[in-house]
Amino acid sequence: MQTRFTVLGPLRAWRGRIELELGPPKQRALLAFLLAQPNHPVGTHEIVDALWRQNPPDSAVNVVHRHIGALRRLFEPDMPSRGTSRWLVRASGGYRLDADPESLDLLRFRHLRERASGTGEPAAATELLVEALTLWRGPTASGIPPEVRAHPAFGAVDGEHLAAVKQAAERALETGREPRTRVLVTLRQAAALHMLDEALQARLILMLAATGHQAEALEVYRTVRARLADDLGVQPGPELQAAQRQVLAQTYAWDDSEPAEETRPADHTSADARTETAGTGRESETAEPFDPDHRMSLVVPPAQLPAKLPSFTGRLDELARFRGLLPGNSAPTVVISAIGGMAGVGKTALAVNWAHQVADRFPDGQLYVDLRGFHPSGTVMSPAEAIRSFLDALGVPAQRVPAGLDAQAALYRSLLARRRVLIVLDNARDTEHVRPLLPGAPGCLVVVTSRHQLYGLVAAGGAHSLTLDVLGEDDALRFLSARLGPDRIARNPGAARAIAAACGGLPLALAVVSARAAINPAFPLSGIAEELAESEGSLQAFSGEAPTADARSAFSWSYRLLSPEAARMFRLFALHPGDDCSVAAAASLAGQRRDQVRPLLAELSRAHLVSEIRPGRFGCHELLRAYGTELGESLDAPPERSAARRRMFDHYLHSAHAADGVLAPSRERLTLGPPLPGTIVSEFADQRRAAEWLETNRSVLLAAVEQSARRGCGEQSWQLAVTIELYLDRNGHRQEQFIAQTTAARAAQRLGDLRGQAHAHRALGFANGRLERWEDAAEHLARALDLFADIGDQAGQGRVHRYAAFLANARGRHEEALEHYARAAVLYREAGRRSGEASVANEVGWTHILTGRYRKALEECGRALAVHQEIGDRNGAAAAWDSLGYAHHHLHEHDRALTCYEHALELYRAIRDRYLEADTLVHIGDTRHAAGEHERAVDAQRQALDILDDIGHPDAEAVRGKLKDTVAAGAGEQPGHP
Repeated sequence: MQTRFTVLGPLRAWRGRIELELGPPKQRALLAFLLAQPNHPVGTHEIVDALWRQNPPDSAVNVVHRHIGALRRLFEPDMPSRGTSRWLVRASGGYRLDADPESLDLLRFRHLRERASGTGEPAAATELLVEALTLWRGPTASGIPPEVRAHPAFGAVDGEHLAAVKQAAERALETGREPRTRVLVTLRQAAALHMLDEALQARLILMLAATGHQAEALEVYRTVRARLADDLGVQPGPELQAAQRQVLAQTYAWDDSEPAEETRPADHTSADARTETAGTGRESETAEPFDPDHRMSLVVPPAQLPAKLPSFTGRLDELARFRGLLPGNSAPTVVISAIGGMAGVGKTALAVNWAHQVADRFPDGQLYVDLRGFHPSGTVMSPAEAIRSFLDALGVPAQRVPAGLDAQAALYRSLLARRRVLIVLDNARDTEHVRPLLPGAPGCLVVVTSRHQLYGLVAAGGAHSLTLDVLGEDDALRFLSARLGPDRIARNPGAARAIAAACGGLPLALAVVSARAAINPAFPLSGIAEELAESEGSLQAFSGEAPTADARSAFSWSYRLLSPEAARMFRLFALHPGDDCSVAAAASLAGQRRDQVRPLLAELSRAHLVSEIRPGRFGCHELLRAYGTELGESLDAPPERSAARRRMFDHYLHSAHAADGVLAPSRERLTLGPPLPGTIVSEFADQRRAAEWLETNRSVLLAAVEQSARRGCGEQSWQLAVTIELYLDRNGHRQEQFIAQTTAARAAQRLGDLRGQAHAHRALGFANGRLERWEDAAEHLARALDLFADIGDQAGQGRVHRYAAFLANARGRHEEALEHYARAAVLYREAGRRSGEASVANEVGWTHILTGRYRKALEECGRALAVHQEIGDRNGAAAAWDSLGYAHHHLHEHDRALTCYEHALELYRAIRDRYLEADTLVHIGDTRHAAGEHERAVDAQRQALDILDDIGHPDAEAVRGKLKDTVAAGAGEQPGHP
């Protein structure tokens, strides 16, 4: 039986498929120390020094010998007491751990690096290095005592990782974009841990630039330069400087007429010279009539941008995207960028920051106006007022401004013709608000911000639209660090993360909270985090002194512009659990048809009070949800809100029930009462759509189980948990299953609902078994058996016995399993459940397979198949075909086994049971491998692994190991293969 070790990250070991418990800390540390120096004798004195440093006990050598003995017995339990160990060998006054690339990840890593160094093809080398780097799961032997891990042996292995990252970056830079993108992830992680490694940072800068992240590359250079100066008192070395110069050359290659940003000479025009120029411009005002072609160079170019916020952070991707929009000297059109997003998301800060970055590209000036489209005062600036302010800034005397908006707009466009001006139109209400302010000739850049989606500007004006999202955790922490200082964040990073999470990444909320923290420097961040946690579900913690610094006030000016119907939809939307919501769920909340709520959701989306995350699904920021909840509690009657919740829960319960019915028509399931009037129940034409609906709504279904238990009647909670039980289990969501069924059991117990308690305890018993909590599993199943007996549900008792049998088999208690199956068969027969009785026969056959009685298994599974085919139960038939294949495989009847597996595979694909499809593919791979068909075995196992990785199933790791073994076996049959 193969033994495998991993030391590149957490220390782990397996014998076959079973992971080993490696013992106490010193024993684990000893093993890690030997694994870090494989196939190399390590003296006992070296081991003692590594484990105890300067203070070993008198018994240290004896303890080492004892731990070596324990490890030998663990790895080779069948080894004679005086036999020679395969793994731990006595050598040179110490011990040696013998391993190879198939048994130790460190040796596999080194083997891949050697192969990469031996190939002259950059793409192939990069692929090998990427494969090597995927073996790393963290620092070498993480988890052992830190005083042991400080030994140079572990540092040397960590150094190999760093060298491989640099090597991968070098080779990837010689290839195309896709390999570079794969290396960039690892390169970013390594660079974050080694900020002062200039060679590593230089490679990161070049890789970022090569993958289109020039702005981030330059930001990395600036950050590293500052760290070098602060920490070491030195300037960047030649390699880092060369990387920066290369990025600058790439970044500004579009405009050869101007030097790069950091090397452009400063404007040394004197104040007196500027005054003289201004005077010349004003003297020209006496000319009759005013000449719109009068060159702006005769006046002081307007520079109206607000001050750049010193603490602006993040938004590197958005800034890099904007840089690509910059017009050259002969841009064919006016470039318009429309920045949208919810209140407080930082639209103005981004627009102003970017405008400052590119202002020197527009020598004829910068214009800025706050259009006050959503200002708390309600005084919206009209287009005419905005144009007059622009005309004044452009040097047009008041007496020369024509009457009427159209004439003013014409003069404004004439002034901008053939000139390069940057124009920022902040806080626009809609497209018509800004249309008169747009230039008519090329060469200008217009940046518009609005809480509404400016569809008209995109459609008619060719605007480049960007909807701004909230900040990710890293950017949110940088925001707090910029406002409060890095030292304060570093003293309590956990509290800082809690604050960022409570603010939901919304810059306005972060600004309000950081202002409170800055005003009170003695306040610990942990206290502020606790304050935010206590105010969960409200906006009390996010109120500032001025309306513009108040989250509630900021949201209100978007809400006030809604129609009454859309306003009601927004308030009800806040009741929805989970991250996103379908049109059908929203319609159920409102008690309306889908076609009635679609326009309301579109109105909310245009106002950025909800966002269409993907077609037909809408989400809402948590602070907006809190605002909607406040409004609903004050404006909507409690019975109306309660009915909306009930309809929503009914939507998910009955839709999940319908999906489960389409996936497995013969499966045992609950009988539900009718949904509340006004509920929309989703229907599914086939298994594919049913499976996709369950997967798409999984997080919402789990949230509905919890919310129904807390705020609903509770019955829907346990019914929904039971309905999605098999779906969660098949897709490997075991911890989610445990939480959902625990919630369901409590809800049913609170109601005194014996039927609900019986189902919930049955599901909890199986969930605990999946998690190998055997005593808890037995307790829940016993409770379920009693409850089903109390309510006279024989089929329910039969299913409990099947669960108990399955878990007994998992523990190797096969005779106990057969006893449970015998009781289940009788109960199903008495209940008239032929499908259940046939399933028991198949599972009895599987138990015979586990005990080596393969001919007996063929009889039982064949009987099960006949019944399932007769009653049209495709799930049961697929399971029986798979069991038959497994029995034939063990009888070495490989052709028959493959025929059975193909039948099972066809059925599982038809009913969209992806986990069991993967399980059958694994069985096919095993049989192909046993028949010597290694390539076809690898193909089947890879298909299985793709499915398991896609659904995030925990079985993926075992299949990955099996695939590696199959590949290795096939390679061994090819002479000369490395």
